[in-house]
Amino acid sequence: MIVAERKPIREILKMIEDYQKILILGCRACVTACAAGGQKDVEIMGSIIRIDRKRRGLPVEVYEKTIDRQCDPLFFAPIDNLITKSEVVLSMACGVGVNMLAETYPNKVVLPALNTGFMGLLEEQGVWAERCIGCGDCILAETAGICPLSRCPKHSLDGPCLGSINGKCVVYPENQCVWYVIYERLKTLKQLDKMERILPFKDWSKTVSPRRVIREDLRL
Repeated sequence: MIVAERKPIREILKMIEDYQKILILGCRACVTACAAGGQKDVEIMGSIIRIDRKRRGLPVEVYEKTIDRQCDPLFFAPIDNLITKSEVVLSMACGVGVNMLAETYPNKVVLPALNTGFMGLLEEQGVWAERCIGCGDCILAETAGICPLSRCPKHSLDGPCLGSINGKCVVYPENQCVWYVIYERLKTLKQLDKMERILPFKDWSKTVSPRRVIREDLRL
C-alpha cells in the first residue's frame, strides 16, 4: 500500500487560511490502512480547523466526506455538488488522489493534507516499512521475494557491501543487511544457486517520469 502521514497542523492551517468553505476529503484506501486519511482522520481534522477558527473569531464552513478512492474519478460523482460549492478541497489522500482531483476539477483549489512517503507494509502496530520503490523491472523472483532496492540504503544489487558486519547494515546498524536476509531466505528455500547468478543491468529507463501502463485489452 501507499504509506502517507499527515502534514504538520500549522502547515495545513496556513494553507487554508484564506478559505471559508472547506471540504475535507478522506480516502478509504491506502491512507485509511496507514491511519492518515480515513474517516476518523477527516473528523479530527475538521475539529482542529473549527477550533482554530473559533479561537481566532473567524468564520468557517467545514464539510467532511470520505470516499472509497480518490485515485478514480468515478467516486467523485456522488460528491460533485459538495466539491463545487466548496472554495477549497483539502485532500487527505496520497499525492495521486490530489493529482486526480486537480485534473478532474481544473477550476478548484486542491490542497494536500498528507505527505506521501512510499509503498510499504505494516511491520507492527503503528509501524510501516518501505518494501517497493516501483522500479518497473521487478527482480523479486531472484531475491526470494525481498526487494534490495527498497531495503538497502545504497540500493545495492550486487550483494552486501563491504560495510556490512555480522549481518547488520552499515548505514543503519539497527537494521539487518537486506542481502543477509535474502541469503537466509534462499538458504531456507534451497535456492542458494540464485546467489551465483549474474543479473543483467537494471533498466532504469523504465522509471523515467511520467510513467504510464497501457493495457489495450482493457481500453474502450
